Amino acid sequence: MNDENGPGPRTTPDVIAGVLRERIKQGTLRAGDRMPTQAALAEEFGVERGAVRQALQRLQADGLLTNVSKGSPPQVAASTQGSRAARSILGPRLVAAFGEPRVRIDVACLTAETLMTALGEPLRRVYEGADRPDSVHLRVLLPLLDQDLDYPSPDKGWGHDEKLDAAVKQRSRAQRAAQHTVLTNTIGGLRRSGIDAHVDFRYTLGTPTRKAYLLNRRVALVGHYIPGRFLREIEDYEGANPVPLCDVEGFDTPMFAFDAGGDEGPFVRAEQTMFDGIWEHVARGQA
Repeated sequence: MNDENGPGPRTTPDVIAGVLRERIKQGTLRAGDRMPTQAALAEEFGVERGAVRQALQRLQADGLLTNVSKGSPPQVAASTQGSRAARSILGPRLVAAFGEPRVRIDVACLTAETLMTALGEPLRRVYEGADRPDSVHLRVLLPLLDQDLDYPSPDKGWGHDEKLDAAVKQRSRAQRAAQHTVLTNTIGGLRRSGIDAHVDFRYTLGTPTRKAYLLNRRVALVGHYIPGRFLREIEDYEGANPVPLCDVEGFDTPMFAFDAGGDEGPFVRAEQTMFDGIWEHVARGQA
């Protein structure tokens, strides 16, 4: 494709996805429309079908397309605007990221629970041989737990009930330890299978107000935590009966996707630069 709206000389999956995304946003491709066939898109953009397939998977991960894996061309989704919950947007994006030779995942969040769950599908594809990256490097930025976090915290605030304070903090420490162990073992499994795989954890002061996933330095998934009042089970406190806490729902955090291949490139690069700066100059290496 050589017209003024087309990609430049290096037609990558990100570039193709960016062009198609603009067509959807501008209404050239409308909700319910069938996309052109992969063969037609490959001819238009002058690439192999694999590049088209990766571009379509990126658009599906953004919620812009449906039925990408079916035999017929995918359709433009009925709703192509707004956010998607972290539990639904992260998994498909990780699958796309693991389809590349060098996987670089940077995460800044309150806990690693959503990440830990979302890694299941890309790992399955690796072990089944569908994807085989040369390297997987994961950096996880979390809050220190030796501080009074804004959430999770007792509903009435810290200092009203010393026993509850201690129980809430112990609950957070236990969750952190379990997630750390699972992620460490997960990446260790990749390393034992012959992949250059590493995971590093660092920690910061303060309570995160948002979560961000930066994938292969080209995709940013960003969402803001929404505090509320939730009933949580707290072991060793009042018989483990549910207790009201100020907390957030990490799995259901509304997330927005940004791709470096289009107009959102400066934002993605700024997010990556900020993460790198915090990782190198602010975060601590041990909790």
